[in-house]
Amino acid sequence: MKQQQTVLIIDDDADDRLFLTEAITDVSPGSRMHSCNSGLEALDLLSKKKIALPDFIFLDLNMPKMNGKECLVELKKLLRQTLTKIIVMSTSDMKRDIEDALELGAHLFFTKPGTYTELCKYVKKIIHCKSVQLPFIMKS
Repeated sequence: MKQQQTVLIIDDDADDRLFLTEAITDVSPGSRMHSCNSGLEALDLLSKKKIALPDFIFLDLNMPKMNGKECLVELKKLLRQTLTKIIVMSTSDMKRDIEDALELGAHLFFTKPGTYTELCKYVKKIIHCKSVQLPFIMKS
């Protein structure tokens, strides 16, 4: 029996949250899912222990109020010694964004793919592949 994963999605785009939730559910049935539409909401949930510590956090880079980089800095402070893997995702594939995310402590970075099938491949690789060399970058 596979271990149940806990996943937190932080993305201001409701459609992107929905597609990612569906992809994770397809690839890893039984995963416990949580989603937030902002970094501020996610930090509040985690700091007040309103949700279990996630195994994976999927963090959008481009969000209003608190962008993904700012949120990543705060998540790393909050999660210090945990095994939570933080995956930064973005429509951007700019080298500077990728480098910044990895330097700030992201375990993985991926450019949001154009198809649901591609998204499922990414999610499967992230959630099920224990041998991925970190940090890891996936591009469409």
